[in-house]
Amino acid sequence: MSNDHPKVLLVEDEPAQREVLKYNLQSEGFDVVATGDGDEAILLVEEETPDIIVLDWMLPGISGIEICRRIKSKSHTRAIPVIMLSARAEEVDRVRGLETGADDYVVKPYSVLELMARVRSQLRRVRPASVGQRLEYEDIILDSETHRVTRSDNQLKLGPTEFRLLSTFMEKPGRVWSREQLLDRVWGRDIYVDSRTVDVHVGRLRKALCLHGGEDPLRTVRGAGYALG
Repeated sequence: MSNDHPKVLLVEDEPAQREVLKYNLQSEGFDVVATGDGDEAILLVEEETPDIIVLDWMLPGISGIEICRRIKSKSHTRAIPVIMLSARAEEVDRVRGLETGADDYVVKPYSVLELMARVRSQLRRVRPASVGQRLEYEDIILDSETHRVTRSDNQLKLGPTEFRLLSTFMEKPGRVWSREQLLDRVWGRDIYVDSRTVDVHVGRLRKALCLHGGEDPLRTVRGAGYALG
């Protein structure tokens, strides 16, 4: 399964509440990995590389606050948005949660519809194409709703894999993606694909982008991977 859908890590120790949130997140089109255990959550952050984390403060063992602190202290997970859920409604608790690094703070009991809106809001910031946003980079325009790509007003014909590759590059121009990271984002962890396949599809994307002229916007970083710009 490819990673067209944003992946949410849901950490909630109340089974009924976890199932309600999981159902609603899946109904919104998200891939959901759920746990009620703080220690397992730490492992899942590394193994699943979620796009966003919905994290309960009060957990058995390691607390949500400590999990958030660890996520934000590491360079490779720092950018993952964290929405903290808590029954603690006092201002001092909200401040503590946000100062620990949480990107949003939602007090229980909460509206599930509002929480879904907050999840989408955070995803617009980190994975805009996944929530239907139009992306632009120089003369390239990618519309994820209509699945169209144009360069200098010329419509480009891209296969599904090339479209996902370009979406990934355009969401974070300048970022260098390793082949392994692109395999995880574009093809998904459930499918074995040789890393050399990435080179083949990047080559196809380059050819499509330059079909009507213009410089190649993709950059090969020797020993590291690929980047846009």
